[in-house]
Amino acid sequence: MSKPLVECVPNFSEGRDPKIIEAITNAIKETPGCTLLDVDPGKSTNRTVVTFVGDTTAIVNGAFNATKVAFLLIDMTKHQGAHPRMGALDVCPFVPVRDVTMEDCIECAKQFGKRCADELGLPIFLYEEASNRDYRKQLKQIRNGEYEGLEEKLKDPKWAPDFGPAKFIPSYGASVTGARNFLIAYNVNVLGTKEQAHRIALNVREAGRSEKEPGRLKMVKGIGWYVDEYNMAQVSMNLDNYKVTAVHTVFEECSKDARELNLAVTGSEIVGLVPLDAILMAADYYIKQENLFIIDEGQKVRLAINRLGLSACSPFDPKKRIIDYMVQEDLKVAEPLASMTVRSFIEIVGARTTAPGGGSVAANIAALGSALGAMAGWMTYGKKKFEDLDSTMRELIPPLDNLQNIQTFVNISLQMLLLKRAMKDLIPMIDADTKGFNEYVESMSVKGPQRDQAVLNALKKVVNIPLNTMRISNSIWPTMLKMAECCNINSKSDFDIGVKALELGVWGALQNVNINLVDMKDEKFKAEVQAECKVIWENTVKCSEKALAITNSRSS
Repeated sequence: MSKPLVECVPNFSEGRDPKIIEAITNAIKETPGCTLLDVDPGKSTNRTVVTFVGDTTAIVNGAFNATKVAFLLIDMTKHQGAHPRMGALDVCPFVPVRDVTMEDCIECAKQFGKRCADELGLPIFLYEEASNRDYRKQLKQIRNGEYEGLEEKLKDPKWAPDFGPAKFIPSYGASVTGARNFLIAYNVNVLGTKEQAHRIALNVREAGRSEKEPGRLKMVKGIGWYVDEYNMAQVSMNLDNYKVTAVHTVFEECSKDARELNLAVTGSEIVGLVPLDAILMAADYYIKQENLFIIDEGQKVRLAINRLGLSACSPFDPKKRIIDYMVQEDLKVAEPLASMTVRSFIEIVGARTTAPGGGSVAANIAALGSALGAMAGWMTYGKKKFEDLDSTMRELIPPLDNLQNIQTFVNISLQMLLLKRAMKDLIPMIDADTKGFNEYVESMSVKGPQRDQAVLNALKKVVNIPLNTMRISNSIWPTMLKMAECCNINSKSDFDIGVKALELGVWGALQNVNINLVDMKDEKFKAEVQAECKVIWENTVKCSEKALAITNSRSS
């Protein structure tokens, strides 16, 4: 079972003294349950952005421990830097990553704020999702006036902290904490002046120059500044929702404005970590723009890094900068069976335990069947011997709703891509089946009047897991049939094994559905599932026989 994961991204007003930065980050590393992912200091900004993850308890402890160190070591009376700030710990957002809700993160922020107030006597403000007051919900509203204006601001009852005293602490200032969605701190490098970079920022940021003259990009905040250590200006932005305004959109818009000012753009910079999804969105954009043929995830990441110039200021290492890769070790917790070696999986299936059993094995076999189908496709594509099949393969794929963003040019590979996606969709079902069975067993121990409903809900989940294996497998039969007609016939044995493996995976999942329906009390649910299973199994048998007939006819 995967553990809940919260990301915390505290920004400390110290980017020049390595001893202070190390003391702060050590406080996080030494907190049980916290994993430090990234430390990004900036000399010109005199600010360090730290990223770490943990469960809802550990994350609060880690943030508090780091704040204690910042309270002791940072002196705001001496602080100067290019970035707006109001406290030693300036802002401390909590971000949902996995198996946690925004409400969970709001609670983390409130617990953190209360501890800072109760134990350290610090003034703490809530922002974003944790605040319910519109006039002080955004960070810029709370930070307006910055550290220099904080003493007077705290005298106004409207600006009483959410936690702690309305008291100015010269050496510390005040902090802001809250909950938000994933924010990307993103800078575009400009060979120009601070004023020119700021002019571009005014053009693109949502607030623009004024209410009457808004900017072009939604959910984007931005300013222009000059970075001495880089010897260039930057358009420095926060992307509050990269799915509304993507990283590549921001880069292209800034580049367009820079060209109009006869300025050169020399790449860009992501501060802290970035979701893999944001990088892949950029890759898909450039793939479409340039009519490229790239499917491999690693190659897509490399393309995005290159086109956005993410290594212009410092090397962009995907393993250290993409949060999905940083927490990949947790996959062993989230999917322990799928992460095992083949030997270990076989041995645990053969052990004296009820799970993992047939359901996990069925999902495994179905995933292998899909993988062999993809393999046959890759053994065809890109080989000079089979160039005459290119035009045929490009016509094989009907429009796919979830692949609309990939241009027609790469349709040659969509058969393989669909098979690979199905393969990846089936892998989690290996663990899901065992997890669902264990939860069903746990529901049997529930006491009182809630027991019957708890058992029914758990049993429905147990039924739906192998049913989903059947659905995913069934969805790729059209692709397998087309692949049978066009794939490299020298891969016939591999492909045929894949066909039979996919069939067996569906059959095995069906057996699990049927055995779990025996105790199902909801007759309507039972009838609907049985009817769907009948359709899927009949189609599976028909498609399996047809696929093998096609390859046999091609080899004779």
